[in-house]
Amino acid sequence: MPTRLFSFFILILSLVCSTQVPASDHQDIKIAYITQEQQVPAALSNLEPFVADKGLQGALLGLKDSNTTGQFTDQNYLLEQVIVPIGGDVKAAFTELLTQGVQLIVVNLAAAQLEQLDQINKNQALLFDVATRTDAFRHKQCLSNVLHLLPSRAMRADALAQYMLKKRWNRWFLVQGNTPEDALCAQAIKRSAKRFGMKIVAEKKWLHTYDARRTAQSDIPVFTQVDDYDVLIVADEQGLFGEYISYRTWLPRPVIGTQGLVATAWHRTHEQWGAVQIQNRFKAMASRQMQEQDYAAYLAVRAIGEAVTRTRAMDAVSIKAYLLSADFKLQGYKGRPLSFRSWNGQLRQPVLLAAPTSLVTAAPLEGFLHPNNELDSLGYDQPETQCQ
Repeated sequence: MPTRLFSFFILILSLVCSTQVPASDHQDIKIAYITQEQQVPAALSNLEPFVADKGLQGALLGLKDSNTTGQFTDQNYLLEQVIVPIGGDVKAAFTELLTQGVQLIVVNLAAAQLEQLDQINKNQALLFDVATRTDAFRHKQCLSNVLHLLPSRAMRADALAQYMLKKRWNRWFLVQGNTPEDALCAQAIKRSAKRFGMKIVAEKKWLHTYDARRTAQSDIPVFTQVDDYDVLIVADEQGLFGEYISYRTWLPRPVIGTQGLVATAWHRTHEQWGAVQIQNRFKAMASRQMQEQDYAAYLAVRAIGEAVTRTRAMDAVSIKAYLLSADFKLQGYKGRPLSFRSWNGQLRQPVLLAAPTSLVTAAPLEGFLHPNNELDSLGYDQPETQCQ
């Protein structure tokens, strides 16, 4: 073979080899999912069965989608499931994950437990909170290495307030349950009322301890005899009585809040912006409808996948930096790209307003503007928070 032709052959061969992904570039990305089994609550309605794996199925779907992309980027995503039994030691299970060197952890736990894990973590791992809606974590009691995937109570209340303002339903009657979570929900509603110029004309606490189903027809009409109002807002996060308010009030008024028209991250009736596709895929995989925590866990795993694909980094510091940067955008099936607020780790996202069997609208509504991002018109904005 002539020397010139041989040299040309070697050059072509070297170019072909250089385009192949070296074996050393293969990445195994380990993600942990931690939750705790819950005691099955007393059934308020046989139509709503208790979902034991709420959140986990969303993480598994996110893992499946990330690995589909990973086939082309030579990345393999692994999910370690840590399900602590009732009465088990969540802190010990979390500490074991840190000992193993896991740096990306999806946390599906109550607010008090998340706070404890944050104190143990000490910035070793990046935590993805897929369960809480606590305003304090986004406002005053800021968690340093936690990203929040669900809308906060303030975001939900602001979404409802925008719609009420659009409808000119400005006079509110607030009915609050007697749990600590109900008090926090009511606090968020009062903040939104003040923020959007609404007036709470009446406020009552539901203190009945007996079965609301047996007393609804007789007691709720009496309980709701107050001055005139446009809309009744329920703060009943446990669902102990709120479902029985509608159609039984003294005045014929719409019910919103935790029951009636609700503000939520996800809803089974949502089909716009490609949502019907993920709804069907999830149902085929899990044999049930997607819940809020499933959606949040799905987004958490997909956010990790997006960050690793773009940066090829697997450590918590690098991934957090990318997720909080202006370059990060995530498809969330809500018509707008999702991103994280750099000051408190809250995921920016539209909030769906849904009735039991129909999607009404999505906030922020047209006309509610913001100097930087209209999604920041929901919840605590950067000038309002102590988080940095």
